[in-house]
Amino acid sequence: MLRKLLLYTGILLAVLITVILFRTITYSSKQTKVKPVAHVRVSEDALTHLSEAIQIPTVSEAPPAPLDTLHFNAFINYLAKTYPNTTTTLRPQRINGFSLLYTWPGTDTSLKPIILLGHMDVVPAVGDSGEQWLTPPFSGLIKDGAVWGRGSLDDKITVIGILEAVEMLVKEGFAPKRTIYLAFGHDEEVGGRNGAKKIAEYLQSRHVKAGFLLDEGLVITSGLVPGLDDRKVALVGVSEKGYASFELSITTTGGHSSMPTKETPIGILSGAISALEKHPMKSRLSAPVKQFLDYVGPEMPFLTRMAFANRWLFSGLVIKKYESSNAGTAIVRTTTAPTIFKSGTKDNVLPSYATATINFRLLPGDSISDVEKHIRKVIKDDRVVIKTVGHHSEASPVSEVNCAEFKCLEKSISQIFPNTLIAPSLVIAGTDARHYTAVAENQYRFVPLIAGPDDLTKIHGVNERMSSPNFLNCICFYRQLILNFNK
Repeated sequence: MLRKLLLYTGILLAVLITVILFRTITYSSKQTKVKPVAHVRVSEDALTHLSEAIQIPTVSEAPPAPLDTLHFNAFINYLAKTYPNTTTTLRPQRINGFSLLYTWPGTDTSLKPIILLGHMDVVPAVGDSGEQWLTPPFSGLIKDGAVWGRGSLDDKITVIGILEAVEMLVKEGFAPKRTIYLAFGHDEEVGGRNGAKKIAEYLQSRHVKAGFLLDEGLVITSGLVPGLDDRKVALVGVSEKGYASFELSITTTGGHSSMPTKETPIGILSGAISALEKHPMKSRLSAPVKQFLDYVGPEMPFLTRMAFANRWLFSGLVIKKYESSNAGTAIVRTTTAPTIFKSGTKDNVLPSYATATINFRLLPGDSISDVEKHIRKVIKDDRVVIKTVGHHSEASPVSEVNCAEFKCLEKSISQIFPNTLIAPSLVIAGTDARHYTAVAENQYRFVPLIAGPDDLTKIHGVNERMSSPNFLNCICFYRQLILNFNK
């Protein structure tokens, strides 16, 4: 009997090993082989234009702070003056006062249009006095082979890069086959509800249904993907996480601190928060992450390739590896982040009221309703009142990768950035693209710049800057993308 058991075990083990090896060996590359194109000559004036755009401080302050209409008007006027051919041909419309929608009519109305997004606003510059910045944050200074200042990375690179490409094409006499929309919101940094959302509503009212939308998002990483340290990887966001904040509150009788009750609002609410931190929502590999693994997996060393090719067996190990860092955890889980706690007014008075705000970033497949159910299940305390606060959005739909639109994007990246791997991925932050769900079938989030570990910390940070070669490559990419969509 034991001999038979060992025999059957050996057979099963052999079959298992055979399946694992077969799946690993046949785990073929998904990379597109495309010949690079010669970069067009981009005038050095483009760097000056980015510099001048940065010098106009189109800062978005969180409500209820008013919009700085003076600087946004100045920026819009600057674009009209700097790109006269684009302005004449595409005739930009102001949407809700300070957002811009350019329309480049196509010659073939049967083709679905494309939408290129960007946003004109920037976050405030930490240390505006210059104490932390090597250059003043709105100087737009060009030095050391880079353009310095707030917005050079996020997101005037996109606005100016797209307009530089379009201006070149208009001057060349290019006429697109499919209609192209350029949509530049003015309040992305505070949610996009008055900018991108209004543009999307306008397009929807005109029954626009685009086949492709490109917004800011992920970048071409250099030295950031473990296992591919010597390769550049263009990460294309095919979905972004959702966003929801919940307020937890509790009311009791209060009293004097000399005679404390067994439980106080602070203690009860602290326990609830601690429970949520100790029992987060379950980690899993969402659709965009699975796509990422399938695109980079075949390029990995053997053992990693084996794990990615056999996720039916090794998914737990893959998830555990992701969970070894905060950034990795954000990729595989709907995250829980207590951000605000309020209670008490005096040191000798027991508070009668306490509130806490918990922010959740939702994986595709998890809903805001799911999060609320999770909170109630974990806390198990009817005394705690739970409600959503502030703006919220579900995780965006996952865009297709097996379609002509993604293939066109892949081709454009490969032509301008040869020897770069391309992989779908998940955007953990928010973008304006989420407002266009009803307008665009396939949404992708990608900025054509090469970024290393040090570069990403400069987004919303001090000493934000864009290298000159990076910016010129961006312009070439947007130009090539437009050409590829109109062949």
